[in-house]
Amino acid sequence: MRPNSFSSWRPLLGMLGAALLTVGVMTPSPAAAERVNNVVLVHGGFVDGGGWEAVYKLMKAKGFNVSVVQNPTTSLAADVAATKAVVDAQDGPVVLVGHSYGGVVITEAGNDAKVSRLVYIAAFAPDKGESVQKLIANPPAGAPAPPILPPVNGSLMLDKAKFAAAFAGDVKAERAAFLANAQVPWGVEALAGEVTSPAWREKPSWYLVARDDKMIPPDAQRAMSRRAGATVVESPGSHAVYESKPAAVAALIEKAATAGNRN
Repeated sequence: MRPNSFSSWRPLLGMLGAALLTVGVMTPSPAAAERVNNVVLVHGGFVDGGGWEAVYKLMKAKGFNVSVVQNPTTSLAADVAATKAVVDAQDGPVVLVGHSYGGVVITEAGNDAKVSRLVYIAAFAPDKGESVQKLIANPPAGAPAPPILPPVNGSLMLDKAKFAAAFAGDVKAERAAFLANAQVPWGVEALAGEVTSPAWREKPSWYLVARDDKMIPPDAQRAMSRRAGATVVESPGSHAVYESKPAAVAALIEKAATAGNRN
């Protein structure tokens, strides 16, 4: 992979038309409606779990039990293990939420028996055998190339000077600058980690598309969400939509938590 460019999403986007014909949005059964009170939030690459603070507070105010995973982002296996440890500590079923690369983590960790529903926030939603590295191999024509620098000691970083525009375009400038300077190295091994069994094939999922995302093209988000049969909403927002539009993110999580299980 060339880490300083997103090299094409065309194969996935090509599946979008077929997916629209063969996969409908999965509507939970009203008869099965039951609130899931445990919410586990999983961050993506280059950041830590602190970015979930506003969403955390909104969900707590609604009476949910909310936990935030701190992934090492060194490998998919390590991040799945960290996530499953938090899931397993919950008393009862869980809504598992992932942002960006966190979507890969929840797709694998979501097979845990305690996970009842999945929520993707501007996230990767890979199928079996897919990784971030494979999914970003063919970007849509005209999509901006995220400013990922060449790997150093097996880890990736974003160009600090371009971080705000690419990752956090609608976040306050002071906060975006802090995020740029507080980046968490993202392991190349994590980028290459392949999903073995996508949990969205067995469990209901919801997806928030960030319309102004410069990291994961919105059309790629739409393609992945429809392929997964997710209930989809769209919101204005950058890749950091969970920070800039926390109310929209919290509303989707609550919708997932109060919906019924898929038949």
